[in-house]
Amino acid sequence: MSTAPPSSPSRSISRPASLGGVLSVPGDKSISHRSMILNAIAQGDALVQGLSGGEDVISTMRCLQAMGVSIEPAGAPGSYTVKGRGPELEEPADILDAGNSGTSMRLLSGILASQSFVTVITGDSSLRSRPMQRIVQPLKQMGAQIMGRQNDSLAPLVIRGGGLRGIEYDLPMASAQVKSAIILAGLSAGGQTVIHQPALSRDHTERMVSAMGGKIEENGLDLVIHPARLNAVDITVPGDVSSAAFWMVAGLCHPNSRILVRGVGLNPSRTGIVDVLREMGAGDALQLVDQRTEGGEPVADILVTSAELHGVEIGGDLMPRMLDEVPILAVAACFATGDTVIRDAAELRVKETDRIATTVAELTRLGANIEATEDGMVIHGRGAGAGSLNGADCQSHGDHRLAMSMAVAGLLAGGETTVHGAADASVSYPEFWRDLDLLLQDAG
Repeated sequence: MSTAPPSSPSRSISRPASLGGVLSVPGDKSISHRSMILNAIAQGDALVQGLSGGEDVISTMRCLQAMGVSIEPAGAPGSYTVKGRGPELEEPADILDAGNSGTSMRLLSGILASQSFVTVITGDSSLRSRPMQRIVQPLKQMGAQIMGRQNDSLAPLVIRGGGLRGIEYDLPMASAQVKSAIILAGLSAGGQTVIHQPALSRDHTERMVSAMGGKIEENGLDLVIHPARLNAVDITVPGDVSSAAFWMVAGLCHPNSRILVRGVGLNPSRTGIVDVLREMGAGDALQLVDQRTEGGEPVADILVTSAELHGVEIGGDLMPRMLDEVPILAVAACFATGDTVIRDAAELRVKETDRIATTVAELTRLGANIEATEDGMVIHGRGAGAGSLNGADCQSHGDHRLAMSMAVAGLLAGGETTVHGAADASVSYPEFWRDLDLLLQDAG
């Protein structure tokens, strides 16, 4: 049971006899960001419901508000009215602060590249160390003037926008953030913009732009973006599959579990974690219930029960569809039989932390047989059972996904696990510890 109050910077967890209940996860973070950004530059007003309350999304909201966009609560929690200003925003009076959110900085840079004023955008110490050259380069090619630290590769970024032209660009990596920055700039560019992708990445921006009257042609992995003025669209944000992944792994790996997660978005570009868990042997223990479409996005309830998993090899085109879920997948691999090899995940080294190094270090504290590689990790699973991991003190390293992954590990390990930096979960999942307690209470 968890023993510290929800506001505590650390939480202690031990393995319960059973784990079960019904819950809803926060609104999808990726869709939440885009629902505000795209409606902000559209014509008309939009009602956005189910918006994620995580700190990253709040960072995007505050940046848009600083540029004159009205975003006001609209009754129910997570519901907001966004009053679109069209493609021209207001020059902010101060520096924009993206907090810890790479999505905020990279997507907003795509918008700022088209504005006829100078903007400075920065973030916290973690975000200021993360690579920005990947968006600076294409936006400069489109005509924006951008300066940053270390040869324009790090934030703070100073952006003077306007006068953009369409370009043809080969994405060096499958990145939804970089792709989206170029798409957002391309909406205000002269002429069409062509993006060649090396692999599929999440396509929420393309779906939403199309729903708002924009035109993006898809030809395999190639995208053609046409300049467009968007029309505001009401959006109901589905549950975040990345947040649901923690409960999927908890339910599959605990020997006595039944967890139902309601209303989860299952966009095909995001469901790599579901595919991998099924490949590991989840089978009928991971069911998609009441599959439906809401706001152009596929949605279902996810029912998970106990299963015996086995090791797999993961990499290639699958990795962009599940990169955020690698830390919690590593926890699942500890409770699988045999080896799990994760490769082609070098992008994890430039996330909120070096997620390869921190995931390996923290699971090692719990007794995992795990080793880092240059672009991933190898986990030597010991099968189901509390002896696969042993409780210990572990750290979040300021990383929300690592904090939650270690909490799930604590639910499955023998003995007591204490997660220091537990409050970091609030970056993407403010109700995480409340929901964990709910599963413990519902299980009796």
